[in-house]
Amino acid sequence: MFRYSETKIGSVRVRDAAPGDLDTVTEIYAHYVQRTTATFEIVPPSRQDWSQRFWTVAAAGLPFLVAELDQTVVGYAFCSRWKLRAAYRQTVEDSIYVAPGATGHGVGHALLTTLITNCTAATVRELIAVIVDTGEPASLSLHRRHGFREIGRLTEVGFKQGRWLDTILLQRSLR
Repeated sequence: MFRYSETKIGSVRVRDAAPGDLDTVTEIYAHYVQRTTATFEIVPPSRQDWSQRFWTVAAAGLPFLVAELDQTVVGYAFCSRWKLRAAYRQTVEDSIYVAPGATGHGVGHALLTTLITNCTAATVRELIAVIVDTGEPASLSLHRRHGFREIGRLTEVGFKQGRWLDTILLQRSLR
């Protein structure tokens, strides 16, 4: 498993996730699955599902990070392969989620900053973000501030909470 160094950005400590963090990761993501349209999942993945995702990311040598405020995990970020075909092997998609009570404290910024640094170390060439157009600007703004550019939109590709939703594709080159 590829190990990255711990970083501190402002009051946020970012470190490699460990299996012991997955209960909190499961809880944070379940909030977004059940209460928002920020993800197209309908049923929250179980702790076992998250364990499988964690080990898949680790086996690929990609970062899976958690952010802490006051020694409490309040967010996570990871990258997964964009597509399974071999020619895509240096292109990954990011996922970043911040606990509802921790938004507005720089957690997303710290996670994305560290994720970009660690992806560069892992020889990733292209970083993709697929953001559901919920009408809330936070995720789009975060990615744009970190050098992502909009490369496309998929219209009405998801149906959740009684409405059709678009996704916005963003990309950042790391080379």
